[in-house]
Amino acid sequence: MIHAVLAAAETMAVESEKSETFFFVAGGVFAAWAIVVGIAGMKSSGFAASRAVGTAVIGVSVLLAGLTMAAVIVVSS
Repeated sequence: MIHAVLAAAETMAVESEKSETFFFVAGGVFAAWAIVVGIAGMKSSGFAASRAVGTAVIGVSVLLAGLTMAAVIVVSS
């Protein structure tokens, strides 16, 4: 799955002639996710109480972080 994300990032960067738009979109989505998770965690004492929900939140967070880092690498090279 990570390979597919990196391949898509590379394709988008090549097609857009090293435009930074992909990085800004990926970073914006990651920042919005962080805000949503932070607000949900502060408002609900039982947020991610089950193991499945906690694992899903961590998985999405890691995926978005990886996507943003891939965008930086592709745009900067």
